[in-house]
Amino acid sequence: MDIFKDKSDQFGAVASFVCLVHCIATPLLFVAGSCATSCSAHNLPIWWKIIDPIFLFIAFVAIFQSTKNTSSTWMKPTMWFTWSFLAFIIINEKLGMIELFEEIIYIPAIILIVLHIYNRKYCRCKATKCCSAS
Repeated sequence: MDIFKDKSDQFGAVASFVCLVHCIATPLLFVAGSCATSCSAHNLPIWWKIIDPIFLFIAFVAIFQSTKNTSSTWMKPTMWFTWSFLAFIIINEKLGMIELFEEIIYIPAIILIVLHIYNRKYCRCKATKCCSAS
């Protein structure tokens, strides 16, 4: 687990990017297969339905590790707020509580990619230069 601890930002950025690709690909797959079966999310295989919670869990673990190792005071709440926003969107999509436009899920996914890359590049203490000091 030490490898993950040291590379949590890389892992988080890649996982967020794959999540973003999944979010973009889902509507395209619906369009591509719309005439093959009825156009309904109920016809999706179970493995496709559980991808969102899996990505949410991976993002949680990556953010947990990244926030333990960051030197930035603003990075921790920003990452957790963004993850909470992503979690709300995914839960809302599954339960249908509030009508949201589909593309809103791209916002937290892109923000998490940027935050992980920024944290990896600027917010790790190296000798005397730290993100929180600048």
